[in-house]
Amino acid sequence: MADSLIEVRDLERTFTVRRRTGGLRRRATTVHAVHDLSFDVPAGEMVGYIGPNGAGKSTTVKMLTGILVPTGGHLRVGGLEPAVQRTELARRIGVVFGQRTTLWWDLPLRDSFELLRKIYRIPEPTFRANLDRFVELLDLGDLLYTPVRQLSLGQRMRGDITAALLHDPEILYLDEPTIGLDVISKGRLREFLRALNAENGTTLMLTTHDLQDIEALCDRVIVIDHGTTVFDGPLAELHRQGGSTRTLVVDLVDEAEPISVPGAEVRRVEGPRQWLAFPADASAAPIVSAVAASYDVADLSIQEPDIEEVIRELYARG
Repeated sequence: MADSLIEVRDLERTFTVRRRTGGLRRRATTVHAVHDLSFDVPAGEMVGYIGPNGAGKSTTVKMLTGILVPTGGHLRVGGLEPAVQRTELARRIGVVFGQRTTLWWDLPLRDSFELLRKIYRIPEPTFRANLDRFVELLDLGDLLYTPVRQLSLGQRMRGDITAALLHDPEILYLDEPTIGLDVISKGRLREFLRALNAENGTTLMLTTHDLQDIEALCDRVIVIDHGTTVFDGPLAELHRQGGSTRTLVVDLVDEAEPISVPGAEVRRVEGPRQWLAFPADASAAPIVSAVAASYDVADLSIQEPDIEEVIRELYARG
């Protein structure tokens, strides 16, 4: 695609692993972390990049950022070859690697931001404007003079996201950005990322196990397994192909017969608690309304489908 910001063609990445075979002898085995991987990401798109553990997600992102060198295939990000033009590319991308912080552990949060300003040579007016905006949107005002080591995981994650965006990158790679955040903080972060994409046109590539993040942010999902693409399209289509289900967990005030409402099926009953399954691409609202209207409910919760289960079902269906 001529207008693609990220171009991946037949990408390969292998590692040599030596395993002991007895005594002092070891046998070299080639492991294909990424194999025959191809996709394009146009500028301004928000893409969910998901798959089971060990599927090759982190390896792909490391190649996209220039940390790892591909074994084979074609890879361009913004017209640059990441492993060769890594310094130039670093000024155009932002990266948040899950639980690996880019902040200085013993320094106050504000000092980490100042160091990044100097590293990226961010003009003072741009730095001040961006920092003020992100501090307000991510609620960091009371944390700026707190050492990073004293921050909670959720607070540090918000700091890492700010650090990744101070230099106005074209592309933002996010690995589990809502880990450790409470429900309210997750909602604020999702709103922030939507606004960032809408106002700045920032391209987002999101790796997560939380499908609510994907549903809230991404129109497109790329699923990989064993290092290659198994699905590329809308999330609703992924659920349809995988036949996945969400679960409405209903706690009734008293024990009752299995709940009967349109669009859902009772899969399990334990005392006053019942589990109702419904298609993952369907809205929970009418089912919740029907249950609340007909039964005496003490509590409700929704369990999202496990993406690994979705992929297993996808494979089982061929």
